[in-house]
Amino acid sequence: MTPSDPDFINTYSSLTRAESYSRLEFPNTYYLAYRDLPGIISGHIQGKTAVDFGCGTGRSTRFLKQLGFDVTGIDISEEMISMARKLDPEGNYQTVGNGNYRHLGPGIYDLVLSVFTFDNIPGWENRTSILTGLKEVLKPSGRMILLDSSPELYINEWASFSTADFPENRAARTGDVVKDIMLDVEDRRPVEDIFWTEEDYHRLFGKAGLTAEAVRKPLGHPGEPFKWISELTIAPWIIFVLRIS
Repeated sequence: MTPSDPDFINTYSSLTRAESYSRLEFPNTYYLAYRDLPGIISGHIQGKTAVDFGCGTGRSTRFLKQLGFDVTGIDISEEMISMARKLDPEGNYQTVGNGNYRHLGPGIYDLVLSVFTFDNIPGWENRTSILTGLKEVLKPSGRMILLDSSPELYINEWASFSTADFPENRAARTGDVVKDIMLDVEDRRPVEDIFWTEEDYHRLFGKAGLTAEAVRKPLGHPGEPFKWISELTIAPWIIFVLRIS
């Protein structure tokens, strides 16, 4: 099965996966994904209106709300949105179709945040269409922040993930399916993601009329209360801050 295959299925679209994922907050390797976001956001974002793209069960939406944002969480999975509403009854969560975001309001948002979402989006054209659609809801001064898995995540061991059972990941190229095991949830079925190199992310941004003004690769610190494995020397995540070209 390849990402261009219409049968590619988002791992998180099932109810059982949604229920398992809904109990996940910021443990272990996930802590590094969120640790630096407040500083990155305060350094690049003016204003407090936001869209959380691929909000899932609302973890990142609630995170933005705690930072003072008026945020709308959007996702293609009705199961995830249903769970998000249960966890955050006062929140604003909407189910959307790929690339169809203009109903949110063109050019009115200060921030579009995407946390891990592009790990599960196949295809150059699909990704370009989605990014172009999200760009249209940004103010001219707005920024898009994409946080996704680094290519190195799929070939190393981590506090939150194992890739030891999938040596084929080492041969992955942009667009290929890669696998890992999540260690922080009860559901230990392999997760299928879409591999994407940093170089090809920049090519993708250019196709969508976006430019990276900052790139961050967070590492673990020795004094943090986690049993780091690879995190001290290899970044599991990559964070892009994008502006309209």
